[in-house]
Parts: sequence; structure tokens; C-alpha cells
Amino acid sequence: MKSEQNHLSKKDAKSFEGNPVLLYISKFRELGLLAFILCISFIIQLRNPAFLTIDNLSDMITNTAILSILAVGMMLVIVTRGIDLSVGSTIGLSGMIVAQIVSANSDLPPVVAILIGIGIGAICGLLIGSLVSKLKILPIIATLAAMFIFRGITFMVSDGSWVSAHQMPEQFLELGRGTFLGIHYLVWIAGAIYLFFYYFVNHLRLGRQIYAVGSNPESAKVSGISEAKINFLVYSMMGALAGLSGVLWVAKFASAQGDTATGFEMNVIAACILGGVSISGGSGKVSGVLMGSLLIGILNNALPLIGVSAFWQMGIQGFIILTAVIANTYVKRSVDKGRLLRRQI
Repeated sequence: MKSEQNHLSKKDAKSFEGNPVLLYISKFRELGLLAFILCISFIIQLRNPAFLTIDNLSDMITNTAILSILAVGMMLVIVTRGIDLSVGSTIGLSGMIVAQIVSANSDLPPVVAILIGIGIGAICGLLIGSLVSKLKILPIIATLAAMFIFRGITFMVSDGSWVSAHQMPEQFLELGRGTFLGIHYLVWIAGAIYLFFYYFVNHLRLGRQIYAVGSNPESAKVSGISEAKINFLVYSMMGALAGLSGVLWVAKFASAQGDTATGFEMNVIAACILGGVSISGGSGKVSGVLMGSLLIGILNNALPLIGVSAFWQMGIQGFIILTAVIANTYVKRSVDKGRLLRRQI
């Protein structure tokens, strides 16, 4: 009986190893996503030749910059088996406070405004990190509560009023619409952030510890890795990136409102899931998140171009996200099964 079980295991393992597609996809999922993006782009271009024009591509990439900045922070949170639902509220809070500060101090350098926004976001992230690490509150509960608290503070700070373009100095608004070498500042900032986090997760010990906590918290603890410190770190990073995004959002849209970025966290989470970040933690690539953000940006840009009704757009996006989740789950289970079978041989 035992020999029969071994025979079946060897047969199953051989079947898995004989399927190079699964092995290849498991290692380079973002290439499959890139191919999907290229196919969608080709189909859209056939429907509307204006899609792949320089002006439209520039607008699309610029509009996706803020989403991509937030997605890389959310990736680290999800890798640790967490979630952050307060992203949109943090954007609104930091954006509103910074908008009020620059409107009252027109000579304030934009760099200082950015640092203030990052500081506000980091404080929000630290508060969430404390709830998750010290009080052991589930991330989804802690961030859901924070989402309402931060949004309420935003309305209190603004007293229900807007800060519009004519109240903000031109040098601040230039952050959202200015260019360097023909490329928008937003794209330069997003590119710099991605380079930093690519190096951080691939070459620094701290980056590897984040994945270790997400993969196996108990083993990480035995290895001397503090899960509490890692949670503090990832939620602080997420908050800082949300604070930065709040400043860039206000500068780009030249307006700060109490309901700024409401629900935007869903787009951020969707970009991570599309990019192959495992919701169960321990897995995710910066390059994959970039592809996921780009796909969300393409859908937001292209669906109106080809005349898709606004009522259908969210449904189509949801269907694509669900398909990506199912595909990722299937591949992960198949790969895990193959590895388990090879260990048993």
C-alpha cells in the first residue's frame, strides 16, 4: 500500500514538473500580466486610434502615478498579512491640512509642503501600527475605524469648506502639472519611489524580514524578528506614502475637499491583487504591483474612450480583478502541491 502511495506521488510530481507553464507563471506572473496589458491595449487601439497617442499615454501614466505610489506601500502591508482601509482618508486629511497651510503661507517651498504631508501620513500610520502591534486589533478592524476617524477629522479641520485653486500658490500647484525633460513631476516621483522599494525589498535585510513575517510569523519570531516592529514599519511607510499622495493629489487636482479620495483604497488593493500580491501574505513583487497599477490606469482611461457606459465600467473592472484572483489562487495551489509532492518522494 505504501509503495502504491509513493508511486502515485511520483506520478503526480512528474505530471506537475511536466507542465512548465505553471512553473514559469509561478516565477514570472508579471510577464503574463504584461502580455494581458498588451492584448487589451491592442484591442482598445482597434476600437479607438486615439488610445496609443503620445498625449493620451502621457495623461494615463500621469493619472496612474499616485495609484502606483500607494500600491507599493499597500503591497508591504498585505505581504505581512495585513490590510489598510484608511488610505483614502489619510490622503484626504494630509491633503486638506497641507492645502490650508500653503494657502495661508504662499511663500512656503513645495518641498516643505511635501514633508508636512509625509509627516501627517506617517503619524496616521504609526497610530494604526500601534493598534495592530500593541493592542493586537485585527488590521481590517483597526484600519476601518481609522478610516472613519481620519475622515471625520478632515471634515472638522475643513469645517465643511473647500480649498480651491485660486487659494493655493502657483509654485505648489506646479507639483501636480509641472514637467522635467517632458515628463511630469508625478511620474518622476513615482519612479524614484519604485526604485527605492525595489532595492529595499530585494537587497536590504529589513525588506526580507517583512516577507519572513508574512510567510511564517512563528518561524520569524524564532529567528529573532519582531513582528510588532515590522508592523510599525509597514503601516508607517503606508501612511507616509498616503500623506505624500495627499499633497500630490491636491496639487494635481487643484482642490482639497472633505471627501477627497473617498473609496480610493479599493483601487489600491485591486492594483496589488492584480499584480500578484497574495492576500494570505508572504508573496508579492514590486514589478507586479507596477503592472497591476498600470492595468487599473488603462481600464480607467480606455473604457470611456471606447464608449463603455459608466454603469458597466466598475463591473468590468470587478470581473477582471476576480479573474486575476482565481488565476493566482489556481497557480499558487498547483505550485504548492507540486512542491509538497516532491518533498514526499
